[in-house]
Amino acid sequence: MDQIECVVVGAGVVGLAVARALAVAGHEVMVLEAASGIGTGTSSRNSEVIHAGIYYPQNSLKAQLCVRGNRLLYAYCAERGIGHSRCGKLLVATAPEQVAQLQGIKARAELNGVTDLQLLSAEQACAMESALTCHAAIFSPSTGIVDSHALMLSLQGDIENAGGMVVLNSPLAHADCSAAGIALTTTDGTQLLAQRVVNAAGLQAPALAAQFAGLVPQHVPRAWFAKGNYFTLAGRAPFSHLVYPVPQVAGLGVHLTLDLGGQAKFGPDVQWVDSPDDLSVDPARGDAFYAAVRKYWPALEDGALIAGYAGIRPKICGPGQPDRDFVIQGPAEHGVAGLINLFGIESPGLTSALAIGEFVVSKSS
Repeated sequence: MDQIECVVVGAGVVGLAVARALAVAGHEVMVLEAASGIGTGTSSRNSEVIHAGIYYPQNSLKAQLCVRGNRLLYAYCAERGIGHSRCGKLLVATAPEQVAQLQGIKARAELNGVTDLQLLSAEQACAMESALTCHAAIFSPSTGIVDSHALMLSLQGDIENAGGMVVLNSPLAHADCSAAGIALTTTDGTQLLAQRVVNAAGLQAPALAAQFAGLVPQHVPRAWFAKGNYFTLAGRAPFSHLVYPVPQVAGLGVHLTLDLGGQAKFGPDVQWVDSPDDLSVDPARGDAFYAAVRKYWPALEDGALIAGYAGIRPKICGPGQPDRDFVIQGPAEHGVAGLINLFGIESPGLTSALAIGEFVVSKSS
């Protein structure tokens, strides 16, 4: 059986960022990815937004790692020439009763260390975006967008330049935890003995953790799958900033985001599904999108929205349950030497990725 110091399971943006952090810190690292390419799951099916850290509870991992990750990600993208834009976001109150909520959102953000938010009147917001309709808004100048695929390719390059490797088409079949290390067996029969294993399998992280013999089942949360459907806009949008409504239950509402080419997309909504493979978009869901978007862009024309794509949030809380923080679970929590599980790494996971890498390295030392 071959021996290796560190194995990261999962080559999404978070797994790659964790592996990069370990490799740059001088550790021997291998990434095992079940699919035939990097970032084919949640990492390739999201809004590609760089979040500021506005909404999350004070002192939560989501708040801490998002704020830290935001700064790290902008610096990394600038250093490596990765496509990104600090375009800013307008968080809009679309009803009079939501105006008071904006002050609370701004106060929470400041507790998280986000100190650049600006409260705007309806007139000030509409001066920034003439097609917008709202009662008031918050402007977040440190929200932006990133080319997530270019980011992941750069992270992979860093891993390989530091002597690590990314191995595709290598789903993990079984893991056995013992005093000698964690014995991993892939579906093709390859066996490895690792001293450290990071479960960064995203949607499959709970199912993967359940395969680790020696890990008590009570430490493995149930996986819930919240599908987010996206619709794209036919033609060019009259917006240069992202536009978000005041947050809704289980998500951030049907928001308008832009890609680096200026193409607008709307979403995601929240649709609870039984399988992470349920990625079809029902065009009929567009009816609800029109109603939601017209609350802040009433000029949206009939027929302008085209069914786009869907992504699945790797949640560890179900319908009607309180939202949960990221779970980064190491030996201190579950008692298995060398194992770190990453559960519920939904939004703002992309923004937080580099900070999660730092955190895992600190937890591994």
